[in-house]
Amino acid sequence: MNNVKKSKHLKSLTFFIINKLTTKLPSMHGTNKTQAKMRYGHTTSLVFFFFFFLHLVFSQLSLNQTNTMNQLYGLLPNSTAQFSPPSPWNVTKDPNPCPWKGVTCTSNNSAITNLSLPFSSISSSDFLVVLCQIDTLEAVDLSNNHLSSIPDGFMTGCGKITGLKLLNISRNKLSGPLPTFNGFAKLESLDLSHNSLVGSINLQLDGLVALKSLNLGFNQFNGPVPTKLGKSMVLEQLGLSANQFEGTIPEAIANYANLTAIDLSVNYISGSIPGRFRELLKLQLLILSSNNLTGGIPQFLSTIQNLGRFAANQNSFSGVIPVGITKYLKNLDLSYNNLHGSIPGDLLSQSNLQSVDLSDNSLSGSIPANLSSTSVRLRLGNNQLNGTIPSSSFGSLQTLTYLELDNNSFSGSIPPELSLCKNLALLNLANNHLTGVLPVQLGVLSKLQELKLQANNLYGEIPIQITQLQTLQKLNISWNSLNGSIPSSISSLQALTNLDLRCNNLSGSISALIGNLNSLIELQLGNNKLSGTIPLMPLTLQIALNLSSNLFEGPIPGTISKLIGLEVLDLSNNKFSGQIPDFLVKMTGLTQLVLSNNLLSGVIPKFLPFVTVDVRGNSGLINTTNSNSPSLSPKQRKTMDVGVFLFAAGGASGFLLVTIIVVLISRQGNGGLDIMAFVDMLMGFERFLIQFYSVKGHWITDNSIHKSKLNLSKAMEAVSKPVNMMLKSEFCTYYKAVMPCGMSYCIKKLNWSCKAFHLLNPERFVQELMVLGKLSNSNIMIPLAYTLTARSAYVVYENPQHGTLFDLLHASCDNVLKWEERYSIAVGVARGLAFLHGCSTSTGPIILLHLSTKSILMESLSKPLIADFDLSKLINPSKTMGTISVVAGSLGYIPPEYAYTMRVTPSGNVYSFGIVMLELLTGRPAVSEGTELAKWALTQTQLIHHDKWKEILDCRLLSDASRGVHDQMLSVLRIALGCIALSPDERPSAESLLYLLLDVTQQFSL
Repeated sequence: MNNVKKSKHLKSLTFFIINKLTTKLPSMHGTNKTQAKMRYGHTTSLVFFFFFFLHLVFSQLSLNQTNTMNQLYGLLPNSTAQFSPPSPWNVTKDPNPCPWKGVTCTSNNSAITNLSLPFSSISSSDFLVVLCQIDTLEAVDLSNNHLSSIPDGFMTGCGKITGLKLLNISRNKLSGPLPTFNGFAKLESLDLSHNSLVGSINLQLDGLVALKSLNLGFNQFNGPVPTKLGKSMVLEQLGLSANQFEGTIPEAIANYANLTAIDLSVNYISGSIPGRFRELLKLQLLILSSNNLTGGIPQFLSTIQNLGRFAANQNSFSGVIPVGITKYLKNLDLSYNNLHGSIPGDLLSQSNLQSVDLSDNSLSGSIPANLSSTSVRLRLGNNQLNGTIPSSSFGSLQTLTYLELDNNSFSGSIPPELSLCKNLALLNLANNHLTGVLPVQLGVLSKLQELKLQANNLYGEIPIQITQLQTLQKLNISWNSLNGSIPSSISSLQALTNLDLRCNNLSGSISALIGNLNSLIELQLGNNKLSGTIPLMPLTLQIALNLSSNLFEGPIPGTISKLIGLEVLDLSNNKFSGQIPDFLVKMTGLTQLVLSNNLLSGVIPKFLPFVTVDVRGNSGLINTTNSNSPSLSPKQRKTMDVGVFLFAAGGASGFLLVTIIVVLISRQGNGGLDIMAFVDMLMGFERFLIQFYSVKGHWITDNSIHKSKLNLSKAMEAVSKPVNMMLKSEFCTYYKAVMPCGMSYCIKKLNWSCKAFHLLNPERFVQELMVLGKLSNSNIMIPLAYTLTARSAYVVYENPQHGTLFDLLHASCDNVLKWEERYSIAVGVARGLAFLHGCSTSTGPIILLHLSTKSILMESLSKPLIADFDLSKLINPSKTMGTISVVAGSLGYIPPEYAYTMRVTPSGNVYSFGIVMLELLTGRPAVSEGTELAKWALTQTQLIHHDKWKEILDCRLLSDASRGVHDQMLSVLRIALGCIALSPDERPSAESLLYLLLDVTQQFSL
């Protein structure tokens, strides 16, 4: 007997007993009142007791639902399995399922209504079939699991549940075509987004008569945009983004008059916006971004009073912007189109307007004088706008946070009235024709984080008031005509990370106080008239120190040696004299050293292979490079990292001191001190310390091959030799260690002293490392063993034999990677990234701090390995200088939103991977001649027709390539452009990205 029948029988029994009890209540006529009261009270107690008994009966689930829940418990992943989250249920501790996590029952606990188990690692399709036995379900949420299919038993079983209103199986691994939904009479919300469902959508959803919300985004559906979405036409929300729908937008969508949200972004949809959309009077959100839409922006948008957001960016819309379309809008994005003409006078003045993005079009004319007082973001960059920046409009813009007018033809001065925009965080007026002096009033913008004024015609001195901006992180006033000295008070900008003053007429000396800029990672002072002594620079400098084309003279100052994290040093076109100091060789962070056109003399030191050195224009320099010379000079050999092991040398230090004295005395007695013998002795002692400590190494892997081949003592000895250095970043250095058997390994050294590491103790590091060491994916670098010291940690990996992807792509023009290899690399990185984002570690998925071609190491010419993924669990960006510092070594890969959010995200990783794909496609580096690859690619694809997009691909690949290769490259280019979408919400997930790339091979043959 099921629960419903039991309930009916109990109700009948209840009414029968109550009737019998109440009919026996004594009459007050002719009866003793005391006896009557006693009998009445007794009877009433029986009634109350019976009701209490019924409550207990009704408060228990039926045996059927309890057994079903026990079955579901048995189908959950074993909580002892690796990387599976602990089971949310405990049958032994609590046999009643209603209190279980994710389970909702009715108020009297008689039936289960909701089942919500996201992030539970569920992969069994049987789980779906069994849950359909709970016929009282109203909502099921199984998002973010590992389900690969929807079985027929689920469709038939749950289709019969009359009360089911919500079904969410998003962010799983569903594949195959969309099943047909028969039954599901009351289903209102269906979310199957972020899966790998394929095929076209015809009548599979037409039977859902109550459907109000449908999200099928981020799948691989193709064919025309579906219109059969429920015969009752009650649909309110339609999400079909990031698929492969093509053709035009159907007029029939307008038949769903209750629609409030439509998202068709990131597809292959062409044609224009249907005129019938004017009938959708309830529409609040319309997103059409990243398609092939053409035609004009429709005027009827001004008639839809509920429409709050309209995004049509990254299409091919043309014509002028119609008047009145922002009458009711809050957010408008028409960027990256082919719009021309002037900005309508009323467009920016509407009272509800908050965000407008018209950047990267061909708009001309001036900015309208009236601007909305509710404006938060205004982006008009990369157009052909001219005239002056209206000064009268900004006094009322108290909420304006981002103002971008760069790459236009504005003239006149910078309006001092901009200082009235108290909430400005970004002010970008770069690449215009602005003149005059820097307004001192800008110094009151206490929330300003970025000030970009480069490439204008500004003159005068840098006002001291600018140095009052305590939140300022980026200041760029390069390529102007500023004069005077650099204010010493600039040292008060403690949040400053990037300072660019190059190509001006600045003179005088650099204040010694500049060393107090403790967050600075880039300093550009080239092409000025600076002179005097070069002071101690901020020790945090990493990206670049550029002092080129100034009036500096004398020897290269030794203070530069303290910049151990610096990657680029440019001292060219000065009057530096003397020898190239040895300390430059020891700056292991350097990747580029420019000393050209000075007065340097002497022998050119031997730099590490990965350092690019330019010494042209120094007639006194002598190049004595000899491949047969020893790999290490005495001075280099003395720089070995002895200090790393001093924690073990409490007693050993005494031994060292005695040994030194003995050596000194013995050598002096034989005619003098033999330095080389002393250095050899010292090296021997260092090896002793290494071997002494190496016994404390710990294995992560259980692989017997590695345990037999890897000698940790030899590995640690290799780390002590700079010649073995392979790669260096801000937080770690990679070394190559060759074992006696010939097998090589890669050792990563992490410097504990870096304040980025927020570990409270080594145990936390070990815990994370042991978890990460158990991961299994062929496209990530899995740690094998580790060793801890007081100052550093050393992690051992298998050694990738082909260096970095950056080296393979850009280091040589002779050996060009074939397209087949590049495509395999893209798929491999996507596979590794999807795996990391899908990991269920104790602290959630693994999000990379940075991803670039320099952080991708190559096991073979077609097999990439993502490195440094373990740093994401060890480094807290907020403990350093913010996210920008963490990803500073990845200039050109940083997604635009990081400048504002200051946190790493999965969509940010996808953006960085989009840049990697563009490098694979174009052969260009992430930054070339000062231009970021993302900006270049977006501009090129907007300027030329789709049929000619192959013009931006690497020409070295196209000459002998087949039509199939051409088509495949263009498909990958389209995917890459989707990854670098300006809005994080418009980028695919890593998992969807992998399936998009894999699908390319199914569409085209190589």
